[in-house]
Amino acid sequence: MVIEIDLPHLRLQNTGLVSSPFQSPAEVVTHLGAVQAQDFAAAKWSVGLRMQKATDAIVEKAFNEGKFLRTHIMRPTWHFVMPEDIRWMLELTSPRVKKILMPYNRKLGITEVIVSKSQAVIAEALKGKNYLTRPELADYLEKNEIFVRGQCLAHVLYYSELNALICSGPRRGKQFTYGLLEEIVPRAKKLNKEEALAKLALKYFTSHGPAQIGDFAWWSGLSAKDANLGLDLVKSKLKQATFNGKTYWFQRNIEAKSQHFHENQAFLLSVYDEYSIAYKDRSDISEKREIEKMLAMGNALTAVIIFGGKVVGTWKRALKKDTVEIILNPFKKFSEIEQESINKAAKHYGDFLERETIV
Repeated sequence: MVIEIDLPHLRLQNTGLVSSPFQSPAEVVTHLGAVQAQDFAAAKWSVGLRMQKATDAIVEKAFNEGKFLRTHIMRPTWHFVMPEDIRWMLELTSPRVKKILMPYNRKLGITEVIVSKSQAVIAEALKGKNYLTRPELADYLEKNEIFVRGQCLAHVLYYSELNALICSGPRRGKQFTYGLLEEIVPRAKKLNKEEALAKLALKYFTSHGPAQIGDFAWWSGLSAKDANLGLDLVKSKLKQATFNGKTYWFQRNIEAKSQHFHENQAFLLSVYDEYSIAYKDRSDISEKREIEKMLAMGNALTAVIIFGGKVVGTWKRALKKDTVEIILNPFKKFSEIEQESINKAAKHYGDFLERETIV
């Protein structure tokens, strides 16, 4: 039976934004499957929003302890992912990411020989949990007569991640390091392709649903054929519904909490938060395609205000010594209820950073 749904409110709940249901960063990343993380500070906030009593320091500590990892996976960008998921997710999704990168590699002059030689040097450099930064790896490569800097180095490291050679190590101050995946993540039982497709599909639709099959294909980077197969394998565990004439899938046995509670709750999100980024069709929360416009602008605007499940404006922060100023850019004048809720969301962000909030 196909039923009608209140999509934004169910998504707020299923993505973990309502009530901050999780106790640790690892629980958040496990639930979502992957968290887009090219903007590290914003990604930490995305995790913290879904936790009880989270601070930036708590999320950072968990990352540095390897409770969750950061690597290129599914699409050509960084994601947070769990250690127990990284191997099977890379095996399933990396072939298509490599295909996307191939034209850029040719343009940069990066050959399979360069990648192979670089990976051998990188493996030797990082051996024994000798975590190194990107510039340090570049120096090590140059000592071995492999001269790659800038985008060339970035692509060599992308391939090293996609080939399951390296992943994130603990940060050194503000600098990111790399380590050998073999030394960070124990070997686990391999999944065959159908097992991996089913697992990824179930993770996505239970944590991001209601969502369409096209959303899953976009988020995962899978081909339409593989995405459909993944959904077919888990349909019996999901509920089907319609919204604005479109077919959506989401987890069974979920009861939406009070709609009034959702409608009067605001969130200050990164544009890369899973609630706003993890769908090909974002018209359900952004009817005028504000998110797409922001993404097209690069880093000019990277944060959205959500009220009642919909995008109602943008925001940015200004960090001072002990304070964080939240600068709001509403698409229309906020009502008293909206402003009160947004002020509360801003204080939540300040508490996360352990700073006084100025709005």
